[in-house]
Amino acid sequence: MREIEVLNSRDFTTNRVKSRQFYHDLFGLEMILDNDGNMIFTDGLVLQEEKYWKEFLKKEIIPENNSCELYFEETDIEGFIEKLESYYPEVKYVNRLMTHSWGQKVIRFYDPDGNLIEVGTPA
Repeated sequence: MREIEVLNSRDFTTNRVKSRQFYHDLFGLEMILDNDGNMIFTDGLVLQEEKYWKEFLKKEIIPENNSCELYFEETDIEGFIEKLESYYPEVKYVNRLMTHSWGQKVIRFYDPDGNLIEVGTPA
């Protein structure tokens, strides 16, 4: 069982091909639409090319700014971590697997563009 909470999320990407592969490899997300820099995936994830963010905001984009987080749930978190480390050994962790006081196990890391991701067991 997997759950994703990213409805109406617009995170950025600097490399559409790399991002598409990353989210497919780890979460099984399929791209529904690639509209010239706006990629819409199954489960509501939207990634937009960095250049469009810069144009719109008229500011530089700061990777790993921790201002928002993509959240996924995995029942087999240890299996997920094995897959993560197998496919993406260079991943940058915020925290390795930890257990909250209420029993939920979570891991946090950055995608290739510096978007923060949390993966946890169902609460």
